[in-house]
Amino acid sequence: QVQLVESGGGLVQAGGSLRLSCAASGRTFSTYAMGWFRQAPGKEREFVAAISRSGVNTHYADSVKGRFTISRDNAKNTVYLQMNSLKPEDTAVYYCTARRPMGITTSLYEYDYWGQGTQVTVSS
Repeated sequence: QVQLVESGGGLVQAGGSLRLSCAASGRTFSTYAMGWFRQAPGKEREFVAAISRSGVNTHYADSVKGRFTISRDNAKNTVYLQMNSLKPEDTAVYYCTARRPMGITTSLYEYDYWGQGTQVTVSS
């Protein structure tokens, strides 16, 4: 069992930056692929970014490529999402997620554990 707790959300102006963190419980963090998804009001939850167990491989949604960076620190059981050049359309609740020992994936149905989410609001 893995528990995930996100932090770092907030209100920021367009063009600004935020760094989200996701702290995971347990001693097996390094065996999980990790991901970030987001859900805007009235929309489906969508993939944002994912990172492999070692951190070597990453994958991004086209909408955030070049602006967002996912990283992880296995010694701290933490995954991060650095968000730069934020746009109003990035406004959403951002969720951290973990996948049992497998490769990274963009499908939310293939992730096993989810955090409660953190709100990100980008004003124009």
